Amino acid sequence: MLCYVMLFTVLVAVLYKGLCSLYTCVKSFLELGQHIWERCDTARALLQRGCPSDRLEDPRGSTVLLKNRRITFNPKEQRRQRQQGQVTQLQPQTVLLNLRPGEPQSFVVKFKRVEDYPIDLYYLMDLSFSMEVDLPSVKKLGADLMEEMRNTTSDFRMGFGAFVDKTVMPYISTAKDMLRNPCKRTEPWPCTPPFTYRHILSLTANGSLFTELVGGQRISGNLDFPEGGLDALMQAAVCEKQIGWRNVTRLLVFSTDAGFHFAGDGKLGGIVLPNDGKCHLHKNVYTKGNSQDYPSVAHVAETLREKNIQIIFAVTEEVRHLYEVQSVLPKCAVGTLSNNSHNILQIIVEAYNALTSEVVMENSKLPPGYHISYTSRCKDRKLRRGEQGRRCSDISVGDEVSFNVSITAPLCVPAAQSPPRVVIKPQGYSEEVEVLLSPICECSCQKDAVPHSPTCSHGNGTLECGTCRCKEGRVGALCECDRAESGEAFDSYLCRRDNASEVCSGRGECVCGKCVCRKSGRKPVHAYYGEFCECSDFSCDQYRGQQCGGQGRCVCGACRCHAAFRGRACECPLSPESCLSQDKQICSGRGDCHCGACICHDNRFRGPTCELCPSCPSVCTLHRYKCVLCRAFSLGLNPKECETRCVHLNLTLVGQAGVLARVPPSPGLHRCMEVDTEGCRVHFLLRTGKKDDVHVALERECPSGPNVILITAALSASVVVLGVALLLLWKLLTGVHDRREFAHFQRELEQRRWDRRDNPIYRSAITTTVNPKYKEQ
Repeated sequence: MLCYVMLFTVLVAVLYKGLCSLYTCVKSFLELGQHIWERCDTARALLQRGCPSDRLEDPRGSTVLLKNRRITFNPKEQRRQRQQGQVTQLQPQTVLLNLRPGEPQSFVVKFKRVEDYPIDLYYLMDLSFSMEVDLPSVKKLGADLMEEMRNTTSDFRMGFGAFVDKTVMPYISTAKDMLRNPCKRTEPWPCTPPFTYRHILSLTANGSLFTELVGGQRISGNLDFPEGGLDALMQAAVCEKQIGWRNVTRLLVFSTDAGFHFAGDGKLGGIVLPNDGKCHLHKNVYTKGNSQDYPSVAHVAETLREKNIQIIFAVTEEVRHLYEVQSVLPKCAVGTLSNNSHNILQIIVEAYNALTSEVVMENSKLPPGYHISYTSRCKDRKLRRGEQGRRCSDISVGDEVSFNVSITAPLCVPAAQSPPRVVIKPQGYSEEVEVLLSPICECSCQKDAVPHSPTCSHGNGTLECGTCRCKEGRVGALCECDRAESGEAFDSYLCRRDNASEVCSGRGECVCGKCVCRKSGRKPVHAYYGEFCECSDFSCDQYRGQQCGGQGRCVCGACRCHAAFRGRACECPLSPESCLSQDKQICSGRGDCHCGACICHDNRFRGPTCELCPSCPSVCTLHRYKCVLCRAFSLGLNPKECETRCVHLNLTLVGQAGVLARVPPSPGLHRCMEVDTEGCRVHFLLRTGKKDDVHVALERECPSGPNVILITAALSASVVVLGVALLLLWKLLTGVHDRREFAHFQRELEQRRWDRRDNPIYRSAITTTVNPKYKEQ
């Protein structure tokens, strides 16, 4: 397509987004009755229709880098730039896309994990009674974490906040003594009064201050198991000024051993007002906890994403499944706390490495119809597409990855509906790429429009891109007609061909006594033309599925063939080249060439060049191989008949068939092999002409007879082997039968002995009794 331009038809003002050429094309190639929008087409089609090449417009899209600050590489230079707030991990920063509808524009976004990049970490802890054993580990966290993070960055700051739950029933007991001391104890110290969220320490590089302030914290308590963690998360994210968040890597550690209340749970305490997502800290205490409901998980996730905060959930094994919400919070990690949270330092370091080792690109909402796609090249340099094209994993400090971003604009829309920018950034990072969208919806020729042009019937329209945009009430290609004065009956009379009943052949409309033809309803690229719309360029005969056989052009319903073709559908080539056989004869000398195809004289012959004859005898058979047998070997025919029928052969005898095989091929030479009456193969060469020359090999290939000794030996061996096998089988069956009979005999014999042992007849009449006292005496 060549360009998008505002064009008006002669009847209705319509904004056309299509192809256009300059004004000289209107008079140079448009036929009478054609629409002015028919100037819009592909460059090839317009050139074929007569539009001068220098009058074609073809605006293309482009990509302009407006801000392209280079990524910071040198650590020393980086530290110096950090004082100016210019540490850069993402390149470019601002891009202008001139988008031609339907044509994608691409640019490359580079990301590199810069060494010694600043980090802000805010520790948000559950201070309900069940976390009492974990508090000592957190108190020691400040100095240890400061020491550990020095290996990653020299600019590290920490902050601290705590939460319990809303201070209303049924979350907190509202009895006076419970509000003062919810644990009901005094040793080793009483619990602190309950609170929703309290900000304790703003982000600071002073590790000792962190240890001191956290060391002064005491545990509190509540009634139910879930806590008000989402309230605290929301306030820690939106109260940027109080927390002290900088525009650097932001980490939030959320430590608890319980679940959380979410939106709707506030109704249990009579709280129905939704959370507004705004900061409500007064003297570092959340003041709207008892008047606003808990935020939803999605609300918190959207806020964390907007504030570029990466969250680390440090929770116990029992509630870990509640915090595995990577589908809602893509930039988060979950670690399992030990019994007393002594592994909290390890969890933070491992989670930080996991979060920063993956880069996932995201973008703000696109305007309707726009499309964006990503491809990436990560450390392994493999090309990834689709959703995988948005991410790169296993990135270390100093590694650079690149993302190719492609944006496509739809058909032009009014400027008021098109947002001016799209933001692309890696999840969890504050740096972003601002993409300015500028659709190309006009041709450059529109800038040279001539209002009240004399060309448009003495100023009755504006000459724009070679066509007239008429004033209200004027119609016609040149605004030559007044709609009120033009009579419909008179105009329609001028638009009827030979008094036909249909106006403009039923393919157009009559305007100012002239036909304005329309396009085909089935294919918009096909149009009618002519004085009465009687012509078309798509209604010609077809050959092999192509209009005019692909060898001509359809003009007003008739094919205009190229010079080498003729016929209604240009189906007949004038050259006989397609009828030539291998020997360069037309149809092998057996037919005539008609429209590039052979018509054979003899119905037995077929094929593209009449070269095939399945029912015809072979050349060797036609030349009576029986004559070869009787002349060379005295076989077949009797001597008298052989002399009479075979006198035309010029016979030459050779010794072996190998001699014939060495004769080089030549035109008219045929190699023959026939079988004689004795079953032997006879080889001979036949050269046809006025007198046939035959070279016959006296050595025939006769099949050898059967090997009687081998056959006899094989049969004898088979009989012996079969006999031995039968004897072995008989012996095996007999042995099995004998064993079964002998086993049966033994069982009967044993049974007979048992009967004799129990039968009184076989018992002895003598009974022997032993006196046990006798032996003692």
